[in-house]
Amino acid sequence: MLRLNRDTFNFISKLSIPKLVNASKLLFSYYLSKWTGRAKQWGTPMTLSIEPTTACNLKCPECPSGLRQFTRATGNLKEDFFRRTIDQVSSKLLYLIFYFQGEPYINPKFLDMVAYANTKNIYTISSTNGHFLDDNNCRKTIEAGLDRLIISLDGLTQSSYENYRIGGELATVIEGTKRLIKWKKKLNSHKPYIIFQFLAVRPNEHEIPEVQNLADELGVDEVKIKTAQIYNYKQGSPLIPLNQKYSRYIQNASGEYELKSKTNDSCWKMWHAAVITWDGLVVPCCFDKDAEHRMGNLNQNSFEDVWNSTTYQSFRQKILEGRKNINICSNCSEGCKVWA
Repeated sequence: MLRLNRDTFNFISKLSIPKLVNASKLLFSYYLSKWTGRAKQWGTPMTLSIEPTTACNLKCPECPSGLRQFTRATGNLKEDFFRRTIDQVSSKLLYLIFYFQGEPYINPKFLDMVAYANTKNIYTISSTNGHFLDDNNCRKTIEAGLDRLIISLDGLTQSSYENYRIGGELATVIEGTKRLIKWKKKLNSHKPYIIFQFLAVRPNEHEIPEVQNLADELGVDEVKIKTAQIYNYKQGSPLIPLNQKYSRYIQNASGEYELKSKTNDSCWKMWHAAVITWDGLVVPCCFDKDAEHRMGNLNQNSFEDVWNSTTYQSFRQKILEGRKNINICSNCSEGCKVWA
């Protein structure tokens, strides 16, 4: 509980009047848009995801990066581009997520960019598969001031873990976690707040009751159970859990699988968040993994111009008119996560 309070206090300490006013504008314009059916947008994003890299060391079966199936180029986010972008939005930004596709620690400038965001008083988050948490990276992670780190722990035995994290070593993830906690203590830091994220799939779902025990043993702050996104789910998949609590999908009367949650014709993310790829493309959300719906290019326009563009506004209007007609919304997990 103490760690959670410290993390909450840490976030609160980064708030400001302009950030709170901006968040209020976003919330009001979102609900007004829902009520009227006409997209209205006031304010700038309070959440931004930026992609350090599209490269990854693993080959996870339901990940475009892991499957090497992107049509867009692979590359690393450049530090000068990152700084220019953050300078445009930092005064109103609450959350900066250093993740979209790929493994962030592959980018050699990743932690330098975290450190820069920290000077702007933004709450920073990243997600890792845990294979790059060597002594140097762990120390630099603490020194950079990263506020939250999600570590993917998708099995408690090597055999269950490698069913999804193909090419990965569970022992490496656990040792890296220990190393990170060691450096937190050594540097007397309560950051980053460490989360074990357990992706529930059929080969590991029987291990879920034991995940919290491992987290407690290591000193990890929190455990989150995440439902797995399956691309071709209608005919079923050996990865879909048998326990419906941990599945995004349910079998219907005809024998096909469908999303458990119904898709509403609104999406808060379109009003309060955006995603930026490593090469400067702005896309509407993290489900647009191959950047099919490009709202703009920050190498050509300012973020404010892209955010308020007719292209972005038209997309928000399409959301209000029917998400079922937008391909990236067909497998959306909003409301489908299970928290341990």
